[in-house]
Amino acid sequence: MAKLYFFYGAMNSGKTTRILQCAYNYEEQGMTPIIMKPKIDTKGDDKIVSRIGAKRKVDYLIEPKANVYDVIVESYTNVDLIIIDEAQFLTEKQVNQLMDVVIDLNISIMCFGLRTDFLGNSFPGARRLLDIAHELSEIKTICECGHKAMFNVRLVDGKVQTEGDSVAIDGEKNVTYTVACPRCFRLKTHRKFDN
Repeated sequence: MAKLYFFYGAMNSGKTTRILQCAYNYEEQGMTPIIMKPKIDTKGDDKIVSRIGAKRKVDYLIEPKANVYDVIVESYTNVDLIIIDEAQFLTEKQVNQLMDVVIDLNISIMCFGLRTDFLGNSFPGARRLLDIAHELSEIKTICECGHKAMFNVRLVDGKVQTEGDSVAIDGEKNVTYTVACPRCFRLKTHRKFDN
């Protein structure tokens, strides 16, 4: 039976590297994976790019208003696996469409992405995946203090940001990110979790 999977983790946890390895493994077995990512993720343009330097062109860039179900039905046949990078940028409706693909077309879909933004708030796509995915798997990484990192801290010109839009792409407009455990996140952002 096909399933909808959500692999989530803070930045630098190796999500994109896993995508590349997974696609390679399927191709080695003579199977056909397709890779998609939301168009809003402009890092790498039409490629997924790992921080360790590996990259691969995606098969499809998902427009914000695209019906992902229709795209898959109309454009792809004989697909063994669908892989979606930066799945947090999908809409809730698009995540629901992915579940319909799994049920109706019996194709497994592996989504990879962040759970929360730089303020610790959930992304709509991630929230819906946490609600309905068959299987959830956290990809872990560590904070500079050695504890498990769960949060992403946004920096602009090296300065921690505590305001702004949820989406700011790493590497654009002097934006970078670092990861943090809950304690370090609070120390860096000067934000208590009850505020």
